[in-house]
Amino acid sequence: MDEDRYAFLAEWYDPTAALLRRYQLFYYPKDGSVEMFDVKNQRIFLRRTKYEDLHQEDLFIGNRVNVFSRQLNLIEYGDQYTANKLGSKKERTLAVVKPDVVTKIGDVLELIYSSNLIVTKAKMTKLTCNLVQFVSSGPVVAMELMGDEAISIWRRLLGPADSAVARREAPQSVRAQFGTDGIKNVGHGSDSLAAAARELEFFFPSKIGHGPSNTAIFTDCTCCIIKPHAISEGLTGKIVNSISSAGFEISALQMFNVDRANAEEFYEVYKGVVTEYPSMVTELCSGPCMVLEIHGTDTPKSFREFCGPADPEIARHLRPTTLRALYGKDKVKNAVHCTDLAEDGVLEVQYFFKILDG
Repeated sequence: MDEDRYAFLAEWYDPTAALLRRYQLFYYPKDGSVEMFDVKNQRIFLRRTKYEDLHQEDLFIGNRVNVFSRQLNLIEYGDQYTANKLGSKKERTLAVVKPDVVTKIGDVLELIYSSNLIVTKAKMTKLTCNLVQFVSSGPVVAMELMGDEAISIWRRLLGPADSAVARREAPQSVRAQFGTDGIKNVGHGSDSLAAAARELEFFFPSKIGHGPSNTAIFTDCTCCIIKPHAISEGLTGKIVNSISSAGFEISALQMFNVDRANAEEFYEVYKGVVTEYPSMVTELCSGPCMVLEIHGTDTPKSFREFCGPADPEIARHLRPTTLRALYGKDKVKNAVHCTDLAEDGVLEVQYFFKILDG
């Protein structure tokens, strides 16, 4: 073939039939078109069609992608060519941001995204006796980073272990910018593929259990969801920075992949009330989202005002410094969800940090 074509085996849960269906998904980077083949019935399911919401960087094993509102899990490479082209340098690594720099997590996320790594999992947690005293002195943020040569890129981003040495030898590194010494040195990164696999399993177990517990407080709080479109556009760090700069305390943080049934349940109060309800559901389950517990007095009201009107166009006219004015695209892809009613703040936080992370 003269033209590049990447092939994946993908699974889609069909809620109507309650069946897991398998497809071959083909992606043509030349024009961004997709094609789907039904494996069981041995027939074309979707003829080659241009689709602008899927990008080459989304294509890796374990990712969840949306193709025309169908949520597909990429489970295997479809052929050796695709495995060689897209899979050979892809690595996963553990990145831990230590207590002294958790308040700067937005800056760290910015550096991660600008280095062409993506965050596939994240959780704010408090370690007890697992690591040295300093690391258990406050919350840490553990992340799974994914990308070409992710292990060496994250370690290079961190810089030398001693922050003073980092300031001399790697002034652009995270430790040079935010570290204090050899202990308060911002973060940790796996040093090999074997270490990464072992360390990621501790924080994000693939088997039964859900790793260290989250840091949600469930009192005087409101819920903020950084929506999948904002995450795929690399806006996570900017949004988190804006929230911190405005004086809001992020008391819990975790990445979730929400399935359609959970998205429908979470947004149920909007069903029949807001015309965008079906699209809101589709957006929330279109990829990973990041959920934050925002803690403080009268937070639901003040944080909702900070997010701005649901329609970013209106927000840009009336409240140009709000989150949706700065980062939203339209009424559905409006960067963030925030709790509307004060009495629902704790309930929405519990939905994610107790029920979905239970």
